[in-house]
Amino acid sequence: MNRWVLGMIVVAVLAFGTVIGFNLFVNNKIENALANLPEPVYPVSVEKLAPTVWPRGIKAIGFIEPNQGVDVSNEVSGIVTAINFDNGASVESGTVLISLDSSVQQADLKAQQVQLPSVRDDYLRLQKLYKERSVSEQSLETAQSKYQSLQANIESLQATIALREIKAPFNGQLGIRNVNLGQYVSAGTDIVRLDDLSSMRVRFSVPQAEIGNISINQPISLTVEAYPGREYKGTINAIEPVVNNQTGLVTVQAELPNDDGSLRGGMFADVNIALTNLDKQFVVPQTAIVFALYGNSIFVVQKDGDDSRVKQVTIDVLERNGNNALISGELKFDEEVVTTGILNLGNNTKVDIVPNPISVPDKMPQL
Repeated sequence: MNRWVLGMIVVAVLAFGTVIGFNLFVNNKIENALANLPEPVYPVSVEKLAPTVWPRGIKAIGFIEPNQGVDVSNEVSGIVTAINFDNGASVESGTVLISLDSSVQQADLKAQQVQLPSVRDDYLRLQKLYKERSVSEQSLETAQSKYQSLQANIESLQATIALREIKAPFNGQLGIRNVNLGQYVSAGTDIVRLDDLSSMRVRFSVPQAEIGNISINQPISLTVEAYPGREYKGTINAIEPVVNNQTGLVTVQAELPNDDGSLRGGMFADVNIALTNLDKQFVVPQTAIVFALYGNSIFVVQKDGDDSRVKQVTIDVLERNGNNALISGELKFDEEVVTTGILNLGNNTKVDIVPNPISVPDKMPQL
């Protein structure tokens, strides 16, 4: 029995020893094979660092408003007796847009005006008699009060009748009317929209850090979605004197001509305030930047004969514009920066420079 157990132990040891030895042999062969593998070479495309002009500006989303705009409404209630405009028509200041029924007021006015000559003559007669000491001062004051009260009543009725003719407060273009002939309208009813489109205003907000870069009469440009590719130009005409304590933004207003009436109130606009350009800057495509939490970097190609390797350089991304980025760091002009193929790279990785398969748009002008 003891011999049998001893024999089994020997067999087991030989079996495990064989497996372990085989694994060690295989691992050794793999290590030798890996050690003899050629160094990996990754294809990359590069771009030379050249002194570039970087356009600076403040960009914002703006809201376009008319020079003047109002929802025309009535101060008194009544029935619409006349509509004197067409939808979308252009009108001049003082044009009567609609008329409300004023027949009762017209009748009262006529009754008051009929009494006016007689009351005025009585007052003038008593004024003459008072000078001759023929009537008392009280009689004269009573006649004067009656005359002036009648005049005031006539002026009040005339003003009430005038309120029943709703007029355009300024030159502009009308919208779509909201009332109909014969309709009873209460005071404050929105009758029609009136906008002065001869010039427009755009209101937008900029960060408080940019206040020192803006001023009155500074030129701006903007584009709207309705007319892609078209640029409108204007000037800043007002800057809010306080900064919003909740957003840290300051509101700015600019004025721009609208001779063809293409701009309408309520449009959103992409506003740009041009600032002084920066010369001789390092500009690279954003595809060349390795963005990371611990810091951003790019890969610079270093050549030694036919051997090309990359060096990782830490940079700061100062601004972005489209596909390009303004950067700073320990860089030199004419150095070659990897623009595509950066995913597999590390410090001292060997690379093979190939033509860039993608043309990068929005290239900045070089000096």
